Amino acid sequence: MIVLQQLINGVSLGSIYALIALGYTMVYGIILLINFAHGNLLMVGAYTAFFTLVGISAGPWGMALAFVAAMVVCMIFGVTIEYFAYRPLRTSPRLNALITAIAVSLILENGARVLPFVGPNHRMFPRPTVVSFDLGAGLSNIAGWFMETGSRLLSFIGPNSGQHYPLDVGIDLGELSINSNQIIVIILSALLMIALNYVVNHTKRGKAMQAVSFDKQAASLMGISVNRIITYTFAIGSLLAGAGGILYAITYPMIFPTMGMMPGLNAFVAAVLGGIGSIPGAMLGGFILGIAQTFASGFISSEFADAITFSILIIVLLFRPAGILGKKMRVKV
Repeated sequence: MIVLQQLINGVSLGSIYALIALGYTMVYGIILLINFAHGNLLMVGAYTAFFTLVGISAGPWGMALAFVAAMVVCMIFGVTIEYFAYRPLRTSPRLNALITAIAVSLILENGARVLPFVGPNHRMFPRPTVVSFDLGAGLSNIAGWFMETGSRLLSFIGPNSGQHYPLDVGIDLGELSINSNQIIVIILSALLMIALNYVVNHTKRGKAMQAVSFDKQAASLMGISVNRIITYTFAIGSLLAGAGGILYAITYPMIFPTMGMMPGLNAFVAAVLGGIGSIPGAMLGGFILGIAQTFASGFISSEFADAITFSILIIVLLFRPAGILGKKMRVKV
């Protein structure tokens, strides 16, 4: 049961890492840029959701509104950063763009700290109330739970109801416990990844993204607007970062201006581990990293979690320099 519990915790954390890692790997696959400012969009999304939830309930509609606001604001930030910071340097040496990405990251972090409505202090993020659901208590409890949930739903959608109920159903199997926050994180992350897979593989814009990733010049000759596709890629990656930010804030309900540093670094490691430039690799790397960290924290020590995960990265790259699902790039001379 303890192993299974840590596995569930790892899948929950890995889902967040995978969402953020997708932004890294998509941008790299298109323009070969490591966007180190991407992790800070997690912070932007968390704060956007926080201010959206001020004065309203963190119920289903409130959380849905917070998700939409976080993703839209992060999309605007991502597209703006690409237009003003990265596009002018597209034909410059990669080192210039890399330094610019680090500079943008520092600007976002320190800019948030000096804003009067944000500030450097930590804030508690509102999240759904966790209520356990004991499956071992018998069928009467199951029936009672369904009756209570049904009455809540009826009162929630009724014309005279002004109450908002949080998504607060958890599962308790003795030593194994799955709280509502983990359920929300896993389900929403899975839905976003499925949606991304559909967009990339089954839409016209997705096909254009693959063409630009393969050969920008040839794609341009075929009538594809490279600039527009790159902006579209940044928009999608930033949307996912905003969603990852609010999911991370739900899991660890304390937000601050530098909160995106370590999750962003871990997501970058996950992208490299799975194969930078590979969307399935980013997903796989995120889950591997999340599970490795939770197992290291649960069975060894939380102080060694980062060291162990980076050791896994080093070992994998020794045998697979391109990552688990990465492909070797041939450079013509």
